[in-house]
Amino acid sequence: MIYLIFFISGLITGSFFNVCIYRLPRKESVVFPPSRCPLCQTRLTPRDLVPLFSYLWLKGCCRYCQGRISWRYPAVELLTGLLFMMLYAHFGFNLWLVKYLILTCLLMIISFIDLEHYFIPDQLILLMLGTGILLNFFTRELPIPSILWGMLVLAGTLFLLAALSKGGMGGGDIKLAGAAGLFLGWPQSLLALFLAGFLGGIFSLILLIFQLKKRKDPLPFAPFLSGGIILTVFFGQALLKWYFSL
Repeated sequence: MIYLIFFISGLITGSFFNVCIYRLPRKESVVFPPSRCPLCQTRLTPRDLVPLFSYLWLKGCCRYCQGRISWRYPAVELLTGLLFMMLYAHFGFNLWLVKYLILTCLLMIISFIDLEHYFIPDQLILLMLGTGILLNFFTRELPIPSILWGMLVLAGTLFLLAALSKGGMGGGDIKLAGAAGLFLGWPQSLLALFLAGFLGGIFSLILLIFQLKKRKDPLPFAPFLSGGIILTVFFGQALLKWYFSL
């Protein structure tokens, strides 16, 4: 029953994330006005806003203008629901769960904004920094040297890549990496960076093979960095233990 509660909570939270993803890049309030269809601007009723199920019931179309609704809406809701449930299964009910729920929430919003708009809002990075400092103070999970090394490795490596690639890596990615280091510490940060590079490389290769992207086309890195961070949260200890036992 508790897993279902976390899944439903994730669906509802993911619905709010969709509001943030749409409005923050447009510098609009995430509270007012009430939700509207992005195509015809008709105000949506509660039956239009049931996470995931409204999309399925309406077959991916607006009830009023029949315009196609982006796949992003159900994807964000479903992914958030699954991640909430998996985080509870992994950590149980404690401060560590709160810490990584907050991290996951911020990464979800950041990833999809970067995916659609190729930038990361500074207010989300500042929020991640603030919550990271506060949560580390309460959980005492990571020693300060580990946190500093984590931030340095993640942000420093991406800064070096940005300098070498002459703009191939954005400043938002560097700031996101530094903020994420607060949550991971060392050596988990290095593992997250490796996994992010691996995910990005595989995805880029697929896009090139199927000619969906050209070699010089920009590709947002935040989704891959977020994927590497989340994989490290779940499997980091096991992967590092396996590696150091070789």
